[in-house]
Amino acid sequence: MTSAEQHPALAAVLAVLARETQAPVAPAVQAELATILAARRDVPAELAVDQREVTILVADLRGFTALTATQPAGTIVTMLNLCLSRLSEVVFRYEGVIDKFNGDSLTVLFGAPTAREDDVLRALCCAVEMQLAMRDLNNHYLRRQMPELHLGIGVNTGMVMAGRFGSQAYSEYAVIGNQVSLASRIESFSLRGQVLISENTYARCNGVASATEPKEVFVAGKSLPVKVRELIAIASRRLKVPRQEFRRSHRVEVRVPCSMRRLDNEQPVGEPQRALIRDVGYHGLLLELERPVAVQDEVALAFDLTLVDYQVNDVRARVTKVKREEGRLLAGLEFTHIGVETNAKIQMFVQLLVGAG
Repeated sequence: MTSAEQHPALAAVLAVLARETQAPVAPAVQAELATILAARRDVPAELAVDQREVTILVADLRGFTALTATQPAGTIVTMLNLCLSRLSEVVFRYEGVIDKFNGDSLTVLFGAPTAREDDVLRALCCAVEMQLAMRDLNNHYLRRQMPELHLGIGVNTGMVMAGRFGSQAYSEYAVIGNQVSLASRIESFSLRGQVLISENTYARCNGVASATEPKEVFVAGKSLPVKVRELIAIASRRLKVPRQEFRRSHRVEVRVPCSMRRLDNEQPVGEPQRALIRDVGYHGLLLELERPVAVQDEVALAFDLTLVDYQVNDVRARVTKVKREEGRLLAGLEFTHIGVETNAKIQMFVQLLVGAG
């Protein structure tokens, strides 16, 4: 019996590769894939749980849930399967172990169950190539008049508990701990096309990775902010993350009461209007209104951010769009003036909601 016949997952991977490449998979490649899959499958049942350093890569498709409401089921299945197939190929090439698929996301381990000296480097190369694969996939989708997909990636390195968890009826090899959760939180801050890495990961890459200066973000469950960097390139491997020019900031859905007053020559006029903030980001927000406003209107806003115990009363904004949606009057606003402390509090508010997601 061949390895593929013994291992259904291997047979499935080989079938996908043969379908996409229109060529049979060489025996040497089959053997390599079998070895990678066996690293996950053949962990001895008696393997003791141990503490080890692992680099965790979490990748999530942005906006995929919204696509399911607008695209035919067949299109969704085709796009998702092709995407996960391509991403899995990248993971296997860098000897990562897929810990789990969770709908439109996946978690990959480097350092468990087998540790290698270059775990961090392989994880970062894998992250960059995953974004490059997404760029190529989107070109493929566009040629077939299919919507684009975008990937956000977070990478963290730290000590975890690794081993077989479960019961006699069912158990599997897994890693658990705060560092695993932190990898997921870091990923939640990534925008479309970004790779965000923790300071622990950056410190262990031995200078081979180019990244931005660290930025502090507030994460649910952490009393102090966490530092993250955006991965730019790995020059020694000639790998560079494709740039995404539309990056600005996260927006989070909320329902926050707000008072709005129109400005004329920077002076408030008329009575305040009650409104409801429906989403908010670093640079603006979306309001649900009771009375109409016009595009280019200048307004003053006041609202409470109870999550960070702060009252906002020094924000000025410009109406950039007005629309009706399901019977509601909505207006998009861009901040034109915001105090330093208010700006910091709004960013903290957004980050805490993103990090809790």
